[in-house]
Amino acid sequence: MKKIPIIPVPSDEAELALFEERKKIYMRSQKGWFQSWRWMLVFFTQILFYGAAWLNWNDRQAVLFDLVNRKFYIFGLVLWPQDFIYLAVLLVISALSLFLFTAIAGRLFCGYACPQTVYTEIFMWVEAKIEGDRNARMKLDQAPMSFHKLRVKSTKHLIWLAIALWTGFTFVGYFTPIQTLAAEVFTFNLGPWETFWFLFYAFATYGNAGFMREQVCKYMCPYARFQSAMFDKDTLIVTYDTERGEPRGSRNKKVDFKQQGLGSCVDCGICVQVCPTGIDIRQGLQYECIACGACIDGCDQVMDKMGYERGLIRYTTEHALTEKMTKDAMWKRVFRLRTLVYGAILGLIILVAAASLAYRVPLKVDVLRDRAMPKITEVGDIENVYRLQIMNTQEAERTFTISVKGISGAIIVNEDKVTIKSATSLAFPVRVRVPAGVVPKGSNRIRFVITDVEKEKVSVTEKAVFLVPN
Repeated sequence: MKKIPIIPVPSDEAELALFEERKKIYMRSQKGWFQSWRWMLVFFTQILFYGAAWLNWNDRQAVLFDLVNRKFYIFGLVLWPQDFIYLAVLLVISALSLFLFTAIAGRLFCGYACPQTVYTEIFMWVEAKIEGDRNARMKLDQAPMSFHKLRVKSTKHLIWLAIALWTGFTFVGYFTPIQTLAAEVFTFNLGPWETFWFLFYAFATYGNAGFMREQVCKYMCPYARFQSAMFDKDTLIVTYDTERGEPRGSRNKKVDFKQQGLGSCVDCGICVQVCPTGIDIRQGLQYECIACGACIDGCDQVMDKMGYERGLIRYTTEHALTEKMTKDAMWKRVFRLRTLVYGAILGLIILVAAASLAYRVPLKVDVLRDRAMPKITEVGDIENVYRLQIMNTQEAERTFTISVKGISGAIIVNEDKVTIKSATSLAFPVRVRVPAGVVPKGSNRIRFVITDVEKEKVSVTEKAVFLVPN
């Protein structure tokens, strides 16, 4: 019987990594047209975010989402829970805007206005100011711990924490009046939910912008995963011109690179060094690309130094690159039927929503008939009791008249005029009396008409039922 040889098993265990180990990205700073636009958007979004919370309007905070009292103040506009439809419209507009801008120019939002991008840019700017340029930061991280390293790192993290805490404070300030919130913070009198969201939002800002950075874009953000469904060959994307750039390689500036059989790419690696997500755009479009244009600025600077034509890396479309289109021809394909349909639908929804808000009646009325049986008076009249809730959405005290229609001779027994303070609602009973024999027994339709005394056009009609006992 033939013996089967026994193969010895190596004693060392092999380890298999299921996830790629993160390599810290040391982004190189650069200047350029796209970088200038990014910083303009950083300033605009942060001035808007931090500043709007401190604006006043009609002796109140201009932008305040008062969840406790169920009122949303947006400058002169006051929205109530009954106006939830406008939130749905806002979400639809946001989704269509995303589809439109992505179909035209890819991940513009990610590269220029996304909070993750904006705060990462701010935190990296602080890091560069304190720790130095790219090479200095790399040397500092590789150096052993020392008093200098501890001081520099501690200073950076303290500034990061200050920015994060101010961001969390401002965020909560849109839900609790920010001046009241400031007083509560200084007196250590914050409520439990305010404390939670203040610290949670600060922690999220500190962690995402200071540590996770590109990991959020690569692994946590769902937009990076489904963006390809909104792209096509006429979408503007950051693209490396392979035909012009390859074969890449270093060269002497004074020597004609074409005679050496080289392309325009000098293989300097700056496009990788300036990328906030650490990708190499020369390998083609990747889902990690946030379309910030940093590689375009970096490459253009190298092309200028070498005396080459700009645009080795540029915003263009796949069709324009493969078919060598002119800019005019490319832009005609960019604004194609798909984007025009998106734009038309988006514009129509915005127009309808704006018109609805402009012509919205600043008065809301709810009518509920009392469950008690109708009352018959001594003279035989029938009386029903209703509960009226009138909501004055205007930021001024208003007086309203109440009348009833639909039944001949119907009158309101108690007060038919009510005054309601600004941006408040009032619930009160209303007694409606009908003479005997005027209406048949059973259920009869009536209408309550509530009208502003000073502005007769501000009027609401609500249906109700008047019961006559058998």
